[in-house]
Amino acid sequence: MLVGSATLLTLVLGAVAALGVFNTVVLDARERRRDLGMLKSIGMTPRQVTVMMVTSMGALGLVGGLVGVPLGILAHRVVAPAMMRAAQSDVFGFVVDVYRVPTAAGLVLAGIVIAVAGAVIPARGAARTPIAAVLRSE
Repeated sequence: MLVGSATLLTLVLGAVAALGVFNTVVLDARERRRDLGMLKSIGMTPRQVTVMMVTSMGALGLVGGLVGVPLGILAHRVVAPAMMRAAQSDVFGFVVDVYRVPTAAGLVLAGIVIAVAGAVIPARGAARTPIAAVLRSE
């Protein structure tokens, strides 16, 4: 029961993170609309525009994972013992020592996957916008 609840909570948090990335990419595409139109007018294909935007969000996901995972592990090492002491319980090793290197690497990879998944749809939409419509709106 507890593992199922934790899994469901993790999936919901992942979906919320992907929606946050989606929103960021939509706003980024709107801000860079003129730049993207210029790139397309000099020969950049819609596929290249999509790859450029998704790659930039993947890089941000990598940086976020490399910064966020160690900070999260550090926060866990501070908060979990404090919670155990507040509950008047001994701090058990299995409560604090839960993150291993493969798990941390998987979490960083998950940050990249979430960033890329949230970026694909708005990047494709920005890439499909006609050049004339972009340049006319400026």
